[in-house]
Amino acid sequence: MNFASVRIITDDVDRLVEFYEKVMGVSAERPAPVFAELIVPSGTLAIGHSQTAQLFGAGSVVGANNHTVIIEFRVDDVEAEYVRLKSFVDDWIMEPTTMPWGNRSILFRDPDGNLLNLFEPVTEDAIRRFKDRN
Repeated sequence: MNFASVRIITDDVDRLVEFYEKVMGVSAERPAPVFAELIVPSGTLAIGHSQTAQLFGAGSVVGANNHTVIIEFRVDDVEAEYVRLKSFVDDWIMEPTTMPWGNRSILFRDPDGNLLNLFEPVTEDAIRRFKDRN
């Protein structure tokens, strides 16, 4: 089995696509106006309009209502990312902080309130844990 993607459901695909293009530094592919994919070597972040939720069954998905999932991206330099993102991220949860498991992290919310963590392994154990991962 291969992990393929995480999909965010939103009422404003264009707004989230623009935000994630800035965060991830890639251009989205738009196979339909109600759907986009931001593809990086380690996986895909998909963004779908709330209109598409009806395809999954009534009430199965509600946009801008996530309070349990953190979308995480490993980066080379979390301090540099913090500086780069400050100009357009409005909702900061945590400035650069070294976590007990050895990652240096920043946390913030996207325009729909979804939580993002950009992290860099900084301790020997954390670096070793991630050395063979994409």
